[in-house]
Amino acid sequence: MIKQIDVISYSNKLRAVSPMWKSGFAALLLLLSYLSHPVVQLLMFIWISAWIAGYAKVPLRLYSTLLFSSLLLFAASLPALLLEIHSFEQGQFRAEGLTLLAYSHWSLSLNPSGVELTVKLLCRIMACVAASMLLILTTPMPELFQVMKKLRVPSLVLELMLITYRFLFLLLDTAHDMYTAQRARGGQQGFTGRLRDTALLIVRMFAKTMQRYQGLANGMVSRGFTEEIRMPPYQGGEVPARYKWEGSIGWILLAGLECWFRWREIG
Repeated sequence: MIKQIDVISYSNKLRAVSPMWKSGFAALLLLLSYLSHPVVQLLMFIWISAWIAGYAKVPLRLYSTLLFSSLLLFAASLPALLLEIHSFEQGQFRAEGLTLLAYSHWSLSLNPSGVELTVKLLCRIMACVAASMLLILTTPMPELFQVMKKLRVPSLVLELMLITYRFLFLLLDTAHDMYTAQRARGGQQGFTGRLRDTALLIVRMFAKTMQRYQGLANGMVSRGFTEEIRMPPYQGGEVPARYKWEGSIGWILLAGLECWFRWREIG
């Protein structure tokens, strides 16, 4: 999945647009997504998805997979948000909401306030994830590093992020090679065999990855590494007038709609 994201970030139709503009646009969208009402958040999600799938030409299947993966942790928290367990004496308790199960002195019910909270959280998460994906899927990581350097992010932080980013690909390549070797030798067969071989893969993968990382570090030293990773200077691209106008007008309309909702609440 990481490699697919990296490939799409280089091949999408918004690749040539200024990374600084895309970063600022995504930041404004993320801020509005976090602070707005559910209706505004749903409209933002649809609008941002149109940018990702329509303008950037990101495959809808990849975008849907990333969105679904981001919602898995939210789905794991649904029982805690929706369900309530009560202990009661007969005739002394009246359950709020829909009672799903009652046994002896215990009752499992659906909390109405939890349903409302779940809908609000779902709208917020979808809008925030879409705003983040707009930047991640359209801007390569080296350009994001250049933007952060332009914004005066400390060099040490940038170097750690760059090394970690490179280390992820080493880790994935090592895991893929070892998994392929296990399958070629008849491993990863059956439930017990998969558990045993996966545990063995994890143990050996760490040692092998550290060896490859040490080789990478030695290569950097042999090429004159002086405890500072120099990045290429920032190169800003052009922003088509259509994107400027559509982004500005769309954000202003959504912000105005949010202000109208808040004014109604106050009034």
